[in-house]
Amino acid sequence: MKQRKDKGKYLVGWIRALLALILVGVLSFCGLFACVMYGAYDHIQGEPEVMVILGCQVRQDGPSVLLRDRLDEALDYLEDHPDMTVVVSGGQGPDEPTSEAQAMADYLTAHGVEEEKVLLEPDSHNTAQNLDYSRRLLDREGIDTSDGVLLVSNGFHLTRARMLAERAGFEQVSTLAAPASHLPSRLYMYVREPLALVKSFLFDRAG
Repeated sequence: MKQRKDKGKYLVGWIRALLALILVGVLSFCGLFACVMYGAYDHIQGEPEVMVILGCQVRQDGPSVLLRDRLDEALDYLEDHPDMTVVVSGGQGPDEPTSEAQAMADYLTAHGVEEEKVLLEPDSHNTAQNLDYSRRLLDREGIDTSDGVLLVSNGFHLTRARMLAERAGFEQVSTLAAPASHLPSRLYMYVREPLALVKSFLFDRAG
């Protein structure tokens, strides 16, 4: 009888520990989700003169829905700020017909942005590289970012993008939040992004 009671107490202890771990995990995810949501809106400081549009998937027929959302939001802002230097950042994945940077540049110029205002960064393959390589490109071109840089991406992406931009050396970071018109992608990304935030915080460092 005593042995059964001991086993029962042991099992109850493990169940309690498991439930406690699940609760900690849920609370941690909720906190991270709140951070993601806080960054999912426009946060613009001063009058930044440089815009960096972060890449997303390019399909055979052109930019994906999420990428078009980013580009259209950028175009709306550029209507009132036509003198900005625009960096389009994104390499070419194995299933993409061209680099994301080239697809973005083609889209912007087709919608009236002056070609000489657009700088291409076609080598990056993740958000950390987007920001690091874009900063290096601006440094090589001798473009001053002391008045700040404006990052353009879908809202779910901007908390992590801001963190990585600061790590890359940008001192005053503003964000412009594009919508996410594709509902399945939006739902997936808002679940994925809190976990990606942890991964980037721990492992993504400027080169």
